[in-house]
Amino acid sequence: MSLALVKNAPLDDLKRRIADAGALIFDVDGTLAETEELHREAFNEAFVATGIDWHWGRRVYKELLRVAGGKERIRAFDQMRRTGPPLSDAIIARLHRVKTERFAALMADKGCPLRPGVRALLDAAIGRGQRMAIATTTTRVNIDALLAPVLGQDWETMFAAVVAADDVARKKPAPDVYIEVLSQLDLPGASCLAIEDSGNGLMAATRAGVPVLITRSLYFHDDIFDGALAVLDDLSELGV
Repeated sequence: MSLALVKNAPLDDLKRRIADAGALIFDVDGTLAETEELHREAFNEAFVATGIDWHWGRRVYKELLRVAGGKERIRAFDQMRRTGPPLSDAIIARLHRVKTERFAALMADKGCPLRPGVRALLDAAIGRGQRMAIATTTTRVNIDALLAPVLGQDWETMFAAVVAADDVARKKPAPDVYIEVLSQLDLPGASCLAIEDSGNGLMAATRAGVPVLITRSLYFHDDIFDGALAVLDDLSELGV
């Protein structure tokens, strides 16, 4: 078992911490589902559709994921180019709009299952009447494209708060999404537990005072997660 806990706390202690949390706060991409390859494909399709001669391979995309937000990644890659005028805000906005449309189409066509152990944890929380929330830097359109097919069209009723990219001024690793979620829940950060997959997510939650359980994902599997409460390969290790 690839469990790493602060002070070597046993798995039973982690499960108790999860069950006792005032709320479980979930990231989306990489945490609830391995969506990043579909996002990468959607970006590349958007480049073709808009006549931009770019293609993001896995190595480039892994580096760009250090930048939170789709429009921000487009701008970051544009700034990495050594030639050509910079893309305007209007072009970046159009690119991102096309990318979002392509992502929704890919999700409808291919689908994307929840990661192992996610549904069991959601069901266990519902069973004990525990509140849940979402804190993400993706858009609500993308959340719906992922969760509606697997949790149903009324998926949002499962969560006491849903805070997405457009709801706050700054994206992760800034703590804004977590601060807003905590405000809506009316709970202190220390009473909750965040489930994240990235260093940016870990920093965002920690800066808001929320302890973090890391579930390693495809693109951040080799990250170092100093300060996390625990690090798992996936949530099925909890056995809930």
